[in-house]
Amino acid sequence: MPQNKQIHLDNRPTTEAAASNFKLVVAQTPPLSAGQVLVRHHYLSLDPYMRGRMNDGKSYAMPQALGQTMGGGTVGEVLESQSDKFAVGDKVVGMGGWQEYSVVDASQTGMMRKVDTTHVPLSAYLGAVGMPGVTAWYGLVKLCNPKAGETMVVSAASGAVGSAFGALAKARGCRAVGIAGGPDKCKYAVDELGFDACIDYKLHDNAVSLSKALKQACPNGIDGYFENVGGMVLDAVLPRMNAFGRIAVCGMIAGYDGAPLPLANPSLILIQRLKVEGFIVSEHMEVWPQALTELGTLVATGKLKARESVAQGIEAAPEAFLGLLKGKNFGKQLVKLV
Repeated sequence: MPQNKQIHLDNRPTTEAAASNFKLVVAQTPPLSAGQVLVRHHYLSLDPYMRGRMNDGKSYAMPQALGQTMGGGTVGEVLESQSDKFAVGDKVVGMGGWQEYSVVDASQTGMMRKVDTTHVPLSAYLGAVGMPGVTAWYGLVKLCNPKAGETMVVSAASGAVGSAFGALAKARGCRAVGIAGGPDKCKYAVDELGFDACIDYKLHDNAVSLSKALKQACPNGIDGYFENVGGMVLDAVLPRMNAFGRIAVCGMIAGYDGAPLPLANPSLILIQRLKVEGFIVSEHMEVWPQALTELGTLVATGKLKARESVAQGIEAAPEAFLGLLKGKNFGKQLVKLV
């Protein structure tokens, strides 16, 4: 059995996460027992939610255990199988974590599934046709409840979730407006993803200025907003929301270092009779088959051209993750292991 490089959480951050919170470990892969499968990971997913798991406080996800492999999504290939459910050579997606190999108990439902790479690249199953894509689908379809002609807005528009949100909103006849950091990301959102407009938040020093830009991009107001960022961005969006607007709260990356994120004018929620709902996509597994079918079709037909930022090798995972938290990635952040 092969030696296996892993990234463990060595200690918890007290403020901003740092490379020193992680530790590279080399372990021996255990031999397979009946019903188990050995998977060689081709790609590892890096996602903002992982920052919250590094803390030991109350959150929607269990804290990452110290001295253990960081959890995370993976795609790869079956190298050896003691299960009749998976054959050598099968391409699979699962939660193998920050490591090069994993031994998976194939009898446990939901631990791993086979994927078809005929029309959809393997890496896409960690992004547009994976958890981020389904996150966008659930927030849009179930919470923002889009109707043709309405305006849907998403922050972090060029990322894995935001890019899928834009394609899904356009497929429903909506005006799609993004908020992203930098001219390149905004140009990509409009020219490649098909957003009707994208606002560069880095051009605005405060919520009032950003809100004015939103008013220009959303002349009929905002009916649905998908929140990935919080802070100044949410303060800018709230005044532009239409009466009975819907806000799907997926992430608050502006506050992932533990600092509180006060809301400048929460009375707007009442004044505009807004529906604001937070969600965790893993609590809604019933929608995954429907969402993945639509997302897979969008990718296979070229209607969703999601970008990827790819770091090379397991050793690069910590720095790539820290860059993700600062918006240095362009699209879905992956680590290529093979």
